[in-house]
This record gives sequence, structure tokens and C-alpha cells, in this order.
Amino acid sequence: MVEVRLDRITKRFGNFEAVKELSLTIKDGEFLVLLGPSGCGKTTTLRMISGLEEPSEGRIYFGDRDVTYLPPKDRNISMVFQSYAVWPHMTVYDNIAFPLKIKKYPREEIERKVKWAAELLQIGNLLDRYPGQLSGGQRQRVAVARAIVVEPDVLLMDEPLSNLDAKLRVTMRAEIKKLQTKLGVTTVYVTHDQVEAMTMGDRIAVMNMGRLLQVGPPTEVYLKPNSLFVATFIGAPEMNILKATLAGDGTTIEGDGFRIPLPGDFREILLDYSGKDVLVGIRPEHMTVKGVSTLEHVTRSAEIEGSVDFIEALGTDTIVHAKVGEKIIKVKLPGHIPIPIGEKIKIEIDLDNIHVFDPKTEKAIL
Repeated sequence: MVEVRLDRITKRFGNFEAVKELSLTIKDGEFLVLLGPSGCGKTTTLRMISGLEEPSEGRIYFGDRDVTYLPPKDRNISMVFQSYAVWPHMTVYDNIAFPLKIKKYPREEIERKVKWAAELLQIGNLLDRYPGQLSGGQRQRVAVARAIVVEPDVLLMDEPLSNLDAKLRVTMRAEIKKLQTKLGVTTVYVTHDQVEAMTMGDRIAVMNMGRLLQVGPPTEVYLKPNSLFVATFIGAPEMNILKATLAGDGTTIEGDGFRIPLPGDFREILLDYSGKDVLVGIRPEHMTVKGVSTLEHVTRSAEIEGSVDFIEALGTDTIVHAKVGEKIIKVKLPGHIPIPIGEKIKIEIDLDNIHVFDPKTEKAIL
């Protein structure tokens, strides 16, 4: 296993910069998730790590070894793709054994390694079948088994679960994470699915428009987003964003239909924005409807008023769409809680989990 270091890598396709001066260190044995929307540069970054693409600028290191221009076969990497990429004319055994045969491993060692990988992926009883006889989940297990059988230094996974149904994705998420932990292989996993990122990654690297925006453990990225994009991309339902103005004395944030008093320790942080416009971010789960539900373990809170516009009853949760001024915000409540449409409500906010952003730079202030 190795540490992977990307040193200011840039990738251009003609005049288009797909990846822009990206620097990132993936620790030895770490499961790092590259997360972002389609077209953000995450797959291009993965392809540069693999050697399938060469960076236009910058260097790539595996440990102390500069692999920037090495072909994939000389990097000891394995890849798992969205499309499974298993050969339909080969049995499961031959699919898994293929990379070992290419490297001319002895037959006895091939047999031992194939059985080892197949047992890890719980497909030992499928070795004599062909891909056409397998389910989508079983084919993806074959692809993962083929990737790990060569015991790579780096395992690269490009949206490997996106073709599976929702229930199977949940199962495979847990199995891939447990497998990676058992093997201790340095893993880079590309996805646009923030639930996958939050549940699987040791750290998440959020990308947008070719740039790396934030890197950190899932909880840190969720609780302390450094920009408006990260704040709204992570979380479901996404964070509520309200236009507001910081009062001249710094004691309150005021906007259309609401006024939020600020704790004293916030005022010093926000001092430079007194009298200026800001954006306030509040996650739906950091609010509740007073008298209907309570915020647990909250030491500082504030209230704003609204009216019920729509209810999403999800069984385990209820999402209240509330009108505050002319803005619709979402409040996430536990369980099935019926509230009449049009009812006036008081919304309690956890002040220790509000966020304030600069409307021009979109960087986090608080």
C-alpha cells in the first residue's frame, strides 16, 4: 500500500481546463471519496491517478516514486468501473483470474488467489457461471474481486454502484467499505452521491468546476462547510439559504420575515460585516417546529415565525415546507407528524449550527 500525492495537477482538453491546480494527499490505507456533480473533474482526476490520462501540468507520486508519466501497467493499480466491464464470454473464475494470467502467475497461485478473492466477495459458489447468468450485484462483485486479486497498491473505483438498485447499493456500500478496511488498500472512490460519500469515506474531497473546494472527514465537511457550494451539496434535504443583513450593532441577522438574535461570541467573528448583506444557512435537521417536536442537546436557540406551505410525509421523517416572508424553507421533523397546511408555526433554530456566508465570494464567515 502507498500514499498517493497529487502536486498541483492540471488537465486541459484544448482550451478547457477539466482539473485546475489540484493538490491532494491520499494517506496510505485511506478510503478517500472524490465527490462532486457531473463534469466537476473527479473522473478526470481518477484517470490521471491511474495513468489513463496524463496531466497537462503537475506531478503525481506513489510514495516517493514519481508516476506522472508511467503507464497504468507500471503503477500496480486496479480499477472498478460503473459498467462492471466483465467479459461475457469468460466464466467468473476466468474473469477474476485474467489479470493474474496476463502477469504470468503460476497456475497454483492463480487458483489460490482467485478463491481468496471470490470468498472475500462471497461469490465462491459462482466461479463456473458466466456474467449473463448473474445479477447486477453479482457482476459488480466479480469486478471488485478481479480488481483486488492482484493485491494492488492503489484501488480506484469510478461510480461502481450507480447501476445498482437502491436497496442493493446500500448493501454494497457496506460490503465495499468493510472489504477495504480488511485489506487496508489505499482507495480513491469517485461518486456524485453524497450519501455514499458520507457513509464510506474516511475523508471526502469535494470538487466543483475542476477545483478542489474542501477536504476532510465526513462529519467535518457536513458541520463546517467552507463555502456555499459545499454547504448546499452536502446534506439531504439541502441546507436552507436565506438572504439577510447583519444589523449595525452586530446583535441580530435580519431578513424578509425573520430576525435572528446572535450570541455574543458570534458578533466578534461577524464584526467586519456589520450593516452588510450576508447569506444565512440553516440545515433542515437543525430546526424544529415548536410545540410539535424538540431540538435535542441544544443549548442556544432562537425562534422565527412561518406558515405551513406543504408537508412531505416520509414515514421515518416529516419534511415541513414553511413560508417565511416570501421564501420557502424546509424543516425536518422525526416521525410522522401531521400539521395542517396554512397553519402558523414557530420555528426553533439551533444557533450553534447556523452558517453565514459572504454573498460575493460565497466563502463561509461563520
